[in-house]
Amino acid sequence: MQRLLPLFCFVVISSLQAAQPPGPARVPVLVLPFFNQSAAELDWIGESVAQRISHVLLARGWAVMDREERLEAYRRLSLRPLARLTRASLLKVALELDAALVVSGEFQVEGSAQADGPGAARGRILRLSGFLLDVRRLTKGLSWVEEGSLEDLATVENRFAWQVLRGLAPEQAPPLEEFLAQNPPVRPDAIENYVRGLLAASPQQKHRYFTQAARLDPRFPQPAFELGRLEFQRKEYRLAAGWLGRVPPSDPDFLRAQFLLGLCRYYSADFAGAAAAFERVSREAPLNEVLNNLAAAQSRRNLPEALDLFLEALDGDPADPDYHFNAGYVLWKRGEFQAAAERFRAALRQNPEDTQATLLLGRCLQGRGPRPGDPEGGLERIKHSFQERAWRELKARVAPLEP
Repeated sequence: MQRLLPLFCFVVISSLQAAQPPGPARVPVLVLPFFNQSAAELDWIGESVAQRISHVLLARGWAVMDREERLEAYRRLSLRPLARLTRASLLKVALELDAALVVSGEFQVEGSAQADGPGAARGRILRLSGFLLDVRRLTKGLSWVEEGSLEDLATVENRFAWQVLRGLAPEQAPPLEEFLAQNPPVRPDAIENYVRGLLAASPQQKHRYFTQAARLDPRFPQPAFELGRLEFQRKEYRLAAGWLGRVPPSDPDFLRAQFLLGLCRYYSADFAGAAAAFERVSREAPLNEVLNNLAAAQSRRNLPEALDLFLEALDGDPADPDYHFNAGYVLWKRGEFQAAAERFRAALRQNPEDTQATLLLGRCLQGRGPRPGDPEGGLERIKHSFQERAWRELKARVAPLEP
């Protein structure tokens, strides 16, 4: 279903682009896995480098394509996820995702493993080399090189990511030592397990790898976020909430984690906790789906502000039948039958097969409100999709214009 936020973003962004030269801090970025020039068992390092660069850019407010979007683009273009891409293929992927800048590169690991397990990195050297492709100008721009011990994988990746940040936006890059202090290194075996979890095919394999990564380095929030997502998909809401609650506010995944945390609490009947999580997200990303879910949690608590929030979400996207239904449902519970009937009719114009809207419209026309024991309780409809990237892209493009 079409969303008005992307349309709103397009209109605002287009007007900004017409008035301003296209500065780099206002464009979406695609970071690709670095190509492996070493042994096949080290393929995971290329994904790890891409994840680290993306994480650093996201933390500075850049609109970065996430891994799921990239994999979907690869699938549509029949590209192998870890293959070396030609310049033409790089451009195809970027155009498929509407990216303006692409960060790509390769890596080498020299030396042989000294042992199995945690000691495998000892004595080996990691060399990273990357470049920036400007899709708008069809030119290859900045390039970067970094090397260090594979045992210090996190530090090597952090130094490289700092170079990328400094190249794209020097004003956002603190001195290197300060940057490294802000990004303490994660154990390399924890990074490896986390990335192998991302690359794993089955949920069971993913869970095993992410759990091991979280155990090896409890300071590492990315495995906790992924475990929260996995447990949410399994409808293990209390377990999911425990993992999601470990994602700190400083982490770029924090808002997504809070959105999922709100859903977990909602489905666990902790409506006050759900409202607190959705309200936290709404302060930074007042998206329609966030306002709707916050309203649903407040409605389950019979709080009067639920209606205003539902109407605010409806104003943001009048084409969504769920927002019409939710506003009508609250109005029906309040005994405002005529106003509720208008909303249910609007929902049915969008979705004529909506049996709940049909039933409640009939109740409105009969002037019958809710009664104790009625089955029409707790019918609020909540959203599971969090359109964070559209919001990030809008913020990234507007931010340079703010005083």
